[in-house]
Amino acid sequence: MDLAGDVHPGPTAGRARAGSGRAAPGAPRAAPSGHRADFDRTGVAETAHGADQGAAVNVKDVRRLDRVIIRFAGDSGDGMQLTGDRFTSETASFGNDLSTLPNFPAEIRAPAGTLPGVSSFQLHFADHDILTPGDAPNVLVAMNPAALKANIADVPRGAEIIVNTDEFTKRAMAKVGYDTSPLEDGSLDGFHVHPVPLTTLTVEALKEFELSRKDAGRSKNMFALGLLSWMYHRPTEGTERFLRSKFAKRPQIAAANIAAFHAGWNFGETTEDFAVSYEVAPAASAFPTGTYRNISGNLALSYGLIAASRQADLPLYLGSYPITPASDILHELSKHKNFGVRTFQAEDEIAGIGAALGAAFGGSLAVTTTSGPGVALKSETIGLAVSLELPLLVVDIQRGGPSTGLPTKTEQADLLQAMYGRNGEAPVPVVAPRTPADCFDAAIEAARIAVTYRTPVFLLSDGYLANGSEPWRIPEIDELPDLRTQFASGPNHTEADGTEVFWPYKRDAKTLARPWAIPGTPGLEHRIGGIEKQDGTGNISYDPANHEFMVRTRQAKIDGIEVADIEVDDVSGDAGTLVLGWGSTYGPITAAVRRLRAAGERIAQAHLRHLNPFPGNLGEVLSRYDKVVVPEMNLGQLATLIRATYLVDARSYNQVNGMPFKAEQLATALEEAIHG
Repeated sequence: MDLAGDVHPGPTAGRARAGSGRAAPGAPRAAPSGHRADFDRTGVAETAHGADQGAAVNVKDVRRLDRVIIRFAGDSGDGMQLTGDRFTSETASFGNDLSTLPNFPAEIRAPAGTLPGVSSFQLHFADHDILTPGDAPNVLVAMNPAALKANIADVPRGAEIIVNTDEFTKRAMAKVGYDTSPLEDGSLDGFHVHPVPLTTLTVEALKEFELSRKDAGRSKNMFALGLLSWMYHRPTEGTERFLRSKFAKRPQIAAANIAAFHAGWNFGETTEDFAVSYEVAPAASAFPTGTYRNISGNLALSYGLIAASRQADLPLYLGSYPITPASDILHELSKHKNFGVRTFQAEDEIAGIGAALGAAFGGSLAVTTTSGPGVALKSETIGLAVSLELPLLVVDIQRGGPSTGLPTKTEQADLLQAMYGRNGEAPVPVVAPRTPADCFDAAIEAARIAVTYRTPVFLLSDGYLANGSEPWRIPEIDELPDLRTQFASGPNHTEADGTEVFWPYKRDAKTLARPWAIPGTPGLEHRIGGIEKQDGTGNISYDPANHEFMVRTRQAKIDGIEVADIEVDDVSGDAGTLVLGWGSTYGPITAAVRRLRAAGERIAQAHLRHLNPFPGNLGEVLSRYDKVVVPEMNLGQLATLIRATYLVDARSYNQVNGMPFKAEQLATALEEAIHG
């Protein structure tokens, strides 16, 4: 089963590998079309350059770095997400470890040249294992004054700033509050500023294509991509293939974009303003040998759902309604009908989950995808799924709230909604991935719980994981769990008079799961609905004692779900402080813990995948430490659960600004907690 489709030998795939993949420092470098990277089974990268390309005009200094953080920023129509995605794909192909942070406006097209309309894409890549998109960019590419003003506060002194001088007109600068040009008033003296007329150079490079200045200027993001690809020795063939494919029906546009890309590369090679280029070697020691690709959280989650359906030998059914930031899952799954995937885009959230629950009743691995506002609308049907005890995956890609809130910004504030956001006692398991690639495994785990225990399951991702990306090792089929389950096929109960009958609520002794009976199976007809069921028979029952028994039984089923013990990373073995996280805080927490340990601090770390039920050893783990700190992108929801469940004085460290934690910020807070 090849879930990736274009993984090998596509531009985002490669092998765990070593070697620079470039010419030796100081040697002339070939033009971009002469680059080819091949990855062998042992993890060694071999790079060839066209011998007939000719020497570069200038021989420039090449410096080696261990990591770089680049941020592309511009108007929401400048193609910054595409530019960042292409640079990321080539970086993944080259073999660096990486982490990304796309950041864009909620509006489809915010007013041009304004601060609310700025879109950015940050990429952190390195020759070693990294965990976050980075706290502050080493390089900022600012396509206009708004992009510069919106991002300059994050850029440390001494960093490089590449600005498109063509956009720094008086009108454009006045629109964002610049009284004088920041390129001339000395406010950028602490930075290495590279003024580049990106639009003019792009238009000049595309003269032969007879495009209007406006149409030619749209390729300035490809010019910038070519320049950055030269600066950091990125492979280029993947981008050329991508452009030819993207504009296959418009070959002139494809050729123009490729020409702009080459022009940016050549500009870096020939201009005196860029005297240095940089090499960041592949992260050979960061990955076990295997086939890798760069993957976003939503794509990994989609592949995980497909893999789960294949391992369960069940058709996959998605009943969904588009909502940011979950829509990409619907888009992706709709491409995979060859794997037995059926997608239904409903007219609203309620119809989407209703269709999914009907598919679960019919024997499918059923999924509905949404974000927080959609969960609110789906809550009654989730309660129905609890009552019917059918497997259903509720995928919540969390975003800033309440209500419509911040559609394109991240948050972890739906945990209590997932735990308790239904009427009555309606317990539901909750699973949370910790990185973009981990969304694949989390989806499979959520499916395991759903089909084994016959219950709806919440899968809590968020916008940071959904849109961010990192390298992912494509697993072998035999590494995936066997999720096959048996449908009911005949009577399962004998009456006092010896009659054999089917009881839809007669439970498995170990899992407390009821039988999964497919409609149309002779002899298995039974009543369904939201009214309370009689134990065993499933008949309507208003008996108080039966209701209490059913409530307690449903809770016992969730409490009895087998989940792995939580693992504790306590290098010294005598740490007094434990930092406990869940979901997407894993990267920033781990990076902060590494910083503190490098500074001599003793601190332990643990991260939760299962939030309901908690791991069986969690109480014992918490009792070992004098202090427990819980960083969350909410106002303390997990901390509230920990305090209530284990009577531990868990300390919250919270942030709800729509952005992920920074490692330095967390390190400072944790250090204060250790010594406070």
